[in-house]
Amino acid sequence: MTVQRALLKRFSMAALTYAMVLVLFWVSILAGLYPGSLQSAVLATGLVILTLAIFYGLFRTGYNRRFRDEALTEAQILVGICWLNWPVSQMHETRGSLLLIYVIILLFGTGQLRSVAFARCAAFAFCSFLAINLVDFWQQELQNSMQALLQCMSLLVGLVWVCLFSNYVYILRQRARQRRMALRDKQGALSDMLEQMEVLASTDELTGLLNRRYFLQLAAAEYESLQEGQKLGLALIDLDNFKRVNDRYGHVTGDRVLQTFATVAQSCVREGDVLARYGGEEFALLLPDCDADRLSSCCERLRLAFSSAEPVGVEPVSGLSLSVGMVLLSAEDGLKDCLQRADDALYRAKNGGRNCCVAAWESSDA
Repeated sequence: MTVQRALLKRFSMAALTYAMVLVLFWVSILAGLYPGSLQSAVLATGLVILTLAIFYGLFRTGYNRRFRDEALTEAQILVGICWLNWPVSQMHETRGSLLLIYVIILLFGTGQLRSVAFARCAAFAFCSFLAINLVDFWQQELQNSMQALLQCMSLLVGLVWVCLFSNYVYILRQRARQRRMALRDKQGALSDMLEQMEVLASTDELTGLLNRRYFLQLAAAEYESLQEGQKLGLALIDLDNFKRVNDRYGHVTGDRVLQTFATVAQSCVREGDVLARYGGEEFALLLPDCDADRLSSCCERLRLAFSSAEPVGVEPVSGLSLSVGMVLLSAEDGLKDCLQRADDALYRAKNGGRNCCVAAWESSDA
C-alpha cells in the first residue's frame, strides 16, 4: 500500500470516528438525555466538519508526507480529544457512554507514536474527563458522584491498557523496520555480488576485456538486430611472434604485452564497439553499423598504435606487431561463416609477412 493510500485510509477512519461522536451527540439530544440545545449541537457539528475539511485540505494540497511526522500525529489526536470533550461536558450523567471514543481516538496513534508521546495523549484524555467531572461536581450538577468516580476509574484502566498495547505495537513495528532495513542491505550486497559475478563471468581476468563466450553472445545479439542495409565489422587480431616474446622475455613480460595491447586497443575504438580476448594472444573486434573503410581504418590505426607501444614495468620489447583478418557481416550472412572467413583472412595476413591487415573481401592474389 502506498503512503498516500495509507494516509487516505487513516483520514477516512478519523472521519468515521468523528461521525460516530456526532451521531451519539444528536441521539442524546433528541432523546432528551441531557438538557442541551439544538444550537450547541449544530455548533459542534459545524466545528467537527470544519476540522475535517482543514485536515482533508492539507492532505490534498501536498502536506500528506508531513502526516507521517510524529508531532503532527500527536496534534491530531489532541484535537480529536478536544472535540470529544465538548459533547462529554454536555451529557452529565450519561457521559459514560462516550468513554470508548477516547480509546478509539487514541488508537490512531498506535504504532505511530513513541510510548512517551502516546502517554501524554492518554494523560490529556484522562485529565480532560476528570476536569469535566470536577467542574460539574463543583457546580453541583453531578447527581451521582460514585458513578462519575467509577467512570473515571474505568477510563483510567482502559487508557493504561491501550498505552501498553501501543508500546508493544510500536516495538514490533520498530523491529520489523530494522529487519526490513537489514534485509534491504543484504539484498543490496547480494545484488553487488551478482554484478561482480557477472563481470567475472564475462571478462578476461588478465586484460580486463570481454572473454570469448560473452563476445560471441554479444555478436549473436548484434547479428539478430541487424537491419536491412546495415553491416557489422568483424576482425580477428593475432599478436605476431608472441611465443617468441614469452620464450625470450618470460611470461611476466608476455602478460604485460597482452595488457598493453588491451590498453592501446581500447583507446583506438569508439564507444559501442566490442573488444574481447578471443583466446591466448588472439583478440576479436566487433564494430556495429560499419562499412569497409571504417573497419580498415580502425584496424590500421590499431596496428600502428601497437607497433609503437612500450610495455610498462618490464624491459623494452622490440618488434611488437600484430596481424588482422577483417570481414563485413550483413543480415544475409551467417555468424559462424563470417568468423571462419575472418580467420582465413588472418591466416593470409600471417602467411603474408605479418604486421598487416587483410580483408576477406579482397582476393587472395591481391
